[in-house]
Amino acid sequence: MIVRLAAVTLLSWILGFVWFAIFLPQPLDGRQTDAIVVLTGGAGRIDRGIALLQDGAAKRMLISGVDRSVRPGELAAQYKTPDRLFACCITLGREAIDTRSNAIETARWLERRDYKTVRLITTDWHMRRAALELRQALPGRVTIVYDAVPSRPSLTVLLREYNKYLLRRVAALIGI
Repeated sequence: MIVRLAAVTLLSWILGFVWFAIFLPQPLDGRQTDAIVVLTGGAGRIDRGIALLQDGAAKRMLISGVDRSVRPGELAAQYKTPDRLFACCITLGREAIDTRSNAIETARWLERRDYKTVRLITTDWHMRRAALELRQALPGRVTIVYDAVPSRPSLTVLLREYNKYLLRRVAALIGI
């Protein structure tokens, strides 16, 4: 009985991992949302958010997880973006240190502005766990649209992220 349970568990884990690795979330079209939230930590994320904001895909953008020493002018220069765009439309979130605190910071920012739709931008391999954390932190009335930045993750990155995702799913199920 224990051997069968272990075999079924292992097979479920393997099949889940295959699904996780093969069907990574994809970039989205330029559809309109109230806000864009970019989680720092991966190449192309901030670039994607700024491009969408400049194209009018949202009113405002939060960059969550920005180091306290970074100034808006530095980011504007680095991403070749007008200072006025940072002044009017981009908020630098400095409270988050991990994915879970990204979700909490984002939820607070969205609630203060009473936004109903948000585009979540993060790397493809990170999207499922980031979306899970954000769904848990947000009220049900907010719609999350997933916009993944494509990458070429290693097998190690995928394995680590899949296990983190499973642990957060289990933690959510038991109320942690």
